[in-house]
Amino acid sequence: MKVMVVDDSNTIRRTVETILSKEGCEVVTATDGYDALAKIAANKPDLILIDIMMPRLDGYQTCALVKNNAMFKETPVVMLSSKDGLFDKAKGRIVGSDRYLTKPFSRDELIEVYQCYKK
Repeated sequence: MKVMVVDDSNTIRRTVETILSKEGCEVVTATDGYDALAKIAANKPDLILIDIMMPRLDGYQTCALVKNNAMFKETPVVMLSSKDGLFDKAKGRIVGSDRYLTKPFSRDELIEVYQCYKK
């Protein structure tokens, strides 16, 4: 399974990559929404994990663009955020996200999300 991690934090990208690689995933990383959009088309991930707060193109905007593309509208998108308010989660749903994972998340929480979408 191929997973894309989009986060401006190098620590988060590396942590997720390490955990999911040990689960047998191929992990592709992107530093922001623009970087992600270019890599999504090239890599066709099975699951996309997107941070909300990023420079240039935030997670909500990136998710909306992914979900509005016919080729990727069925690709599951999980929002990653330190914000855990009802409004933030609702906004994620409005733009098409499938789940919401609050930072800091545990290894087990991440693996549970991955297992949910594992092919």
